[in-house]
Amino acid sequence: MTASHISSSLRVLPRLARAASGIALVIALLALWEASARLGWVDSLNWPPFTAVLAALRDGLWSGELPALLGNTLGYMLVGYAAGSAAGIALGLLLGLSPLLMRIVSPLVETLRPIPISAIVPPLILFLGVGDALKIFIVAFSSFFPVLINTVAGVRDGSPVLRQTARTLRLSRAATLRKLVLPGALPAIFAGLRTSLGIALVVAIIAEMVAGASGIGYFIVQAQYAMQPAPMYAAVLCLSLAGYALNRAILRFEKTALPWHGRA
Repeated sequence: MTASHISSSLRVLPRLARAASGIALVIALLALWEASARLGWVDSLNWPPFTAVLAALRDGLWSGELPALLGNTLGYMLVGYAAGSAAGIALGLLLGLSPLLMRIVSPLVETLRPIPISAIVPPLILFLGVGDALKIFIVAFSSFFPVLINTVAGVRDGSPVLRQTARTLRLSRAATLRKLVLPGALPAIFAGLRTSLGIALVVAIIAEMVAGASGIGYFIVQAQYAMQPAPMYAAVLCLSLAGYALNRAILRFEKTALPWHGRA
């Protein structure tokens, strides 16, 4: 074995150790869940053993019910997330490049940004009803602000030396934006995209619970009302796995789009 192979193996070992410790923690918590239900530590009919939840998850996946519900939820969630993120990036680039526009728009942004989603759902129902339009809008609304703020920060934190160099080379504003400003802001933009992705999933589920007639959030509420805790927890577990997969997907996309940032 060469020295380079040994060095590469030594670099991999800490990552494997961290992954193993994380997996061991999850297994320990799930074993505690199983024991607490089996041994009567939690005396409640609404706290089923984890094996019962796994059985309900298996049945839901085998019948196709859970994949269909999850697909319905993720479908409009991703539409709203894409719309809100695109708007956040576009406006963030404009605000970051224009101090005057930033001063004009900033009060409106800071007024709308703290509004809780649950507070705007009732009035939006009056205008959009309880269909997918409502869900897409509130997902887009919640995804918009983290991406906007991170994009503005990424643009404004860009190197002044590079911008001065662009002016010296007489690059057009479009070329400066494409070759200097946007690449420099991409790490901050991806940070906003990751934050918004988790928020979008949470908001989508809340929308289904409050004003939905389909989707996995609506299923969770109906399982609660029907006193069926195992299917309810199975749906929550399905959501957890979907959220983890989405996060890994955007991390992979970021690593592919910004290989230089990962190395740094």
